[in-house]
Amino acid sequence: MNIISAGLSHQIASIGVREKFAVTDADLARSADLLGAMEGISESVIVSTCNRTELYAATEDSRLGLESLNRFLCNRAGGHHDDLPVFYEHGTADSIRHLFRVVSGLDSMILGETEILGQVKKAYRAAVSNGKTARHLNKLFQRAFNVAKEVRTNTGITRGAMSVGSATVDLAEKIFGNLTDCKVMILGAGESGEMTLRTLFSRGVRKILISNRSYDRAAALAAKTGGRAIPFGEWESPLREIDILIGSTAAPHPVLTREKLAPIMALRQNRPLFIIDLAMPRDVEPSVNELDGVYVYDIDSLRLIAEQSLELRRKELSVCESMIERHVLGFTSWLTTEPVRPAAGPDDLTRATATNFFNRISPAL
Repeated sequence: MNIISAGLSHQIASIGVREKFAVTDADLARSADLLGAMEGISESVIVSTCNRTELYAATEDSRLGLESLNRFLCNRAGGHHDDLPVFYEHGTADSIRHLFRVVSGLDSMILGETEILGQVKKAYRAAVSNGKTARHLNKLFQRAFNVAKEVRTNTGITRGAMSVGSATVDLAEKIFGNLTDCKVMILGAGESGEMTLRTLFSRGVRKILISNRSYDRAAALAAKTGGRAIPFGEWESPLREIDILIGSTAAPHPVLTREKLAPIMALRQNRPLFIIDLAMPRDVEPSVNELDGVYVYDIDSLRLIAEQSLELRRKELSVCESMIERHVLGFTSWLTTEPVRPAAGPDDLTRATATNFFNRISPAL
């Protein structure tokens, strides 16, 4: 059996390109079924975050499997081949190495960040729930989580590391200084929105509005911070009074357009509006940044902040790479020496077993 992968990330594609390939939570099950039904794909996991869309698969035929992964990505964008980026694709050893580096935070925009581990765990859990994994990918992803834990425990790669949420708040502080008097609205109460909200609260922000498609979810987060929940159908009304807007919805298209914001800015009397767009696809139409008094930063804008705290963690890279290489060799050895088993034999790691393993290690990771 072979392990293959293909995709694109912030390393090779801008946010404008990446958002064409993003797989939202609402579309994940359908996309997983499409990928799993493609020729040569025995098992599969889709990882889609703000910085990457990657496909991992187990296959008997690497050439056929990679063709299917590329075809899935091309169909995802709905464009002609000439309009598409060159996806990276990896064979067995490189796919294993790449996954181990990703979950360990070594391939992240912010070196050593830990948010990606939770995102990959979520992607793996979805694949298990959808019945898309079996013996090989179950073992691979479980090993990956253990590698991430070892790297975090035994190196300083996460020392001083920032999540996307904390980097966002650092950027806001550079613009406004003390954030205590700022009024902030979080649009989208998902994982990124909640993480950013917690960081804002820890930095002294108390004037917080939260709007989400699920009002109960927004209300629950607001209760934890003394904030106020806003029905999603009414989130545009407070734009006249807020200082910072953070977008992190899972909408398939921009929810804030230039047409919507222009008349609101005319009422703000030269009061600037700072927008950080953490969503993928983006929540904010790019032309919004052309409005007077509006300053829009997206995921790629966080690169500059990330560069400021890298030096210490870069010194740990060689140690991390050595750890990962040892695990890559161990896993490839297992792949090449494992006995041939029936597709659904009694020794296979079942979906229930994988789920139990996932639930057991989740608190530790």
